Amino acid sequence: MKAIFLACGVVFGFLLSRSRVTDYDTMIRFFRLSDLHVAGVMGVAIAVAAVGLRLLDRSRAKSLAGGPIEIPSKPMRSGVFPAGALFGAGWAFTGTWPGTALAQLGELKLYALFTLAGILGGTFTFGSKPR
Repeated sequence: MKAIFLACGVVFGFLLSRSRVTDYDTMIRFFRLSDLHVAGVMGVAIAVAAVGLRLLDRSRAKSLAGGPIEIPSKPMRSGVFPAGALFGAGWAFTGTWPGTALAQLGELKLYALFTLAGILGGTFTFGSKPR
């Protein structure tokens, strides 16, 4: 089963690479609004995910553990907008986001290590906060 997940990750990374969203210059052109194909790639990804989640919800599929798959709605929290602004600033500065950072590592772009350090630091910081 792990091989299926690995294969899906490799295919996803390959598609990210082929669509050029792992390229720093492509991201800079996107943020300067001179090349908007990244918005198209993101739009297709959102549409595919929305359709997939809807089909998953309607099919009453079971998880790998055998239990029901639940897709709960998330409440709006006060930290969403500042966190989104920080995420956007990091994306604009590094030219990548978490999925593309891993694909960049697959392409042996070593500057992705700095982005991954930031991702891990942010995840650690978020996870260590008391709730």
